[in-house]
Amino acid sequence: GKTSQNNKGNDLMKVTVFNGSPKGQNSNTNVIAEAFLKGAKNAGAETENIFLINKNIHHCTGCFTCWYKTPGVCIFQDDMNELLALYKGSDIVCFATPVYLWNMTACLKNFLDRLISIKSPNVIEKQGNFDMENGIQTLPDVVIISNSGFPGSNNFQTMHEVMKTANPILEIYRNNGMLLRMNSEKIIPVVQNYLSFVEEAGFQIASAKTVTSDVILGLNSDLLSTEEYMGVIRG
Repeated sequence: GKTSQNNKGNDLMKVTVFNGSPKGQNSNTNVIAEAFLKGAKNAGAETENIFLINKNIHHCTGCFTCWYKTPGVCIFQDDMNELLALYKGSDIVCFATPVYLWNMTACLKNFLDRLISIKSPNVIEKQGNFDMENGIQTLPDVVIISNSGFPGSNNFQTMHEVMKTANPILEIYRNNGMLLRMNSEKIIPVVQNYLSFVEEAGFQIASAKTVTSDVILGLNSDLLSTEEYMGVIRG
């Protein structure tokens, strides 16, 4: 496969998924994440899939020790040490989560809160918007993966608004997500066709950090009509 030079000093592009589903490896979200990483790996990238539910990550308490007393180092010494190093060492990070109450899971939110240590206590302004300055020179590019068990796109509106502050280079939002792990002769080929687009998206993102319009259409296509889907999940 192809290899792509990254800005971390290594030969391979590094693509890391931080998976916030409480179901971890057995989640619908992970079906999408694995397909994305397969495509990235086929493009020559080094890939890793982290299940945050299995990690010991203390809640951020807003003490700002990581800003003022020990810059970049949290007061809590837990699994976030290795995860932060992995985050910093990645060219592309993917935040993956099912929709819980229109938003990301608490599992993923807890991880993102602890990324506060990469910021510094210097306020910056861009076009009237204020934020804290990044404490590291280069942040990874961000991809969002999320699935919802409901039809339609309205369940991702809050997710999109929250995640847009990360300036994602790609957002993969999959409605009708309960189909992803169904063992049905009718459903399996539909899901496999969809996952082929996810895999291609992973390949293109790892190759050029952009996705072609035909792949975007495939990612946003309906797996089933709303009527068909409701019929399936009602049994």
